[in-house]
Amino acid sequence: MGGRTKKVGIAGKFGPRYGLKIRNLYKRITEEQKRPHVCPVCGSKRVKRIHTGIWKCFKCGAVFAGGAYVPRTIVKREVDRIIESKVRA
Repeated sequence: MGGRTKKVGIAGKFGPRYGLKIRNLYKRITEEQKRPHVCPVCGSKRVKRIHTGIWKCFKCGAVFAGGAYVPRTIVKREVDRIIESKVRA
């Protein structure tokens, strides 16, 4: 058993159930969530999710809040950009 989920990846565990659209959405979100992320404190790629919205760097031990699936959401990026522009002005 194995090697049969080349296209569907992690969503292969559902088989033909739940429909293609939901399985593709699940696959995209889960792969993004489980990949290594960059720590905002030390800059290493050792950040993992320990609970919904709670992320931990396993190098420096920093624990911080973020999005449910990614540590830095699109809204957070926009807020950082606005703050940076206000600081420069």
